[in-house]
Amino acid sequence: MFDKRILPLAIGGLAIGTTEFTIMGLLPDIAKTLEITIPQAGHLIAAYAMGVVIGAPILIGYSVKFPPKKVLLVLMVIFTIFNALSAIAPDYNSMLIIRFMSGLPHGAFFGVGTVVASRMAGKGKEALYISLMFTGLTVANLAMVPLVTYIGHAFHWRWYFAIVGILGLATLLALKLWLPAIDKKEDSHFLEELKFLKGKQSWLVLMITAIGFGGLFTWFSYITPLMTVVSKVESSYMAYVMILAGGGMVVGNLAGGFLSDKMGPEKTCVLLLFLMMCSLSGVFFLSEYQSISLILTFICGALSMSVAAPINIMMMKAAPKSEMMAAAFMQAAFNIANAMGAFLGGIPLEYGLPYNYPSLVGVGMTIIGLIISIFYFYLYRANNATQKDNVAECITCDQ
Repeated sequence: MFDKRILPLAIGGLAIGTTEFTIMGLLPDIAKTLEITIPQAGHLIAAYAMGVVIGAPILIGYSVKFPPKKVLLVLMVIFTIFNALSAIAPDYNSMLIIRFMSGLPHGAFFGVGTVVASRMAGKGKEALYISLMFTGLTVANLAMVPLVTYIGHAFHWRWYFAIVGILGLATLLALKLWLPAIDKKEDSHFLEELKFLKGKQSWLVLMITAIGFGGLFTWFSYITPLMTVVSKVESSYMAYVMILAGGGMVVGNLAGGFLSDKMGPEKTCVLLLFLMMCSLSGVFFLSEYQSISLILTFICGALSMSVAAPINIMMMKAAPKSEMMAAAFMQAAFNIANAMGAFLGGIPLEYGLPYNYPSLVGVGMTIIGLIISIFYFYLYRANNATQKDNVAECITCDQ
């Protein structure tokens, strides 16, 4: 039976995913209205990402003493206000500031939400509940992003931000009605929460995330030219290709949570990185075959979200006394992975190489991540079972 307590977090993920990813398809429309170039409009994406990276640790650091439900409500109020303001921003400079402010609560929401989801789960279901929270993010890619992009093109891009504002209000209502009250963390402050960064284990998890899973962003960042130029897909069909990738994300997200609970997050992480290396190799060698390329699009989409639950569980185990701050840093690491993948994947294109070459860069990144992941597993395997029991006991005590 579906647990409706997780629904507010999933709706929040839907709202955040919609605002984060829809803008890519509306950059020309925004640039035209604000009388700027498309590269300048791209700075709005960077401003949002910068807000995520900066806002996650700061907002978590100053909110750990408050009840998680209250924190999530405040974060979603900030999110809703600034996305609504994005719909009426008069010029480029104001939009840049507003998009930065819109990104501030993103990482903190998922940071707090990750811990709340794990506390609501029964023993052995922590990863599944975290994956259910991220289902909203995957459904955003599957359904909301294509729909809102169409609305933005057909009517006006400002409707995109208005719709996100409505989703923010829906999240606030769901949080108020269905999210249970969870006890706040006692005797904690900002510097205390940051102590987990002194441990090698935490840094290894962050490196696996930023480097290893950054490999998939080399593929995703350049998926449109890859599919239209190399795989010969008609540009008018790219919306369906993105829906295919989004469907993979929905399946992969839930599968990652299930595998993590069954196999353990460390083994799952090693397996997923190996599969990423294989799939990106397939993209490099086989993208000229359209049917195979479409299959790989679904697989890569699935792998891109399958890591969310296991890698977050790994971080919670590495930082049991700073769960929320650690989860917030994970959001920053995912955004760094996004930026690194796009930047490094673009290097071969600057030298005139075909659009399947970014995925070859991604293969190298996943190999590095796989090596770190295997090293992590063997370094901490003696402690894995003990840590899992400690985390489960901690979660039980908090319920």
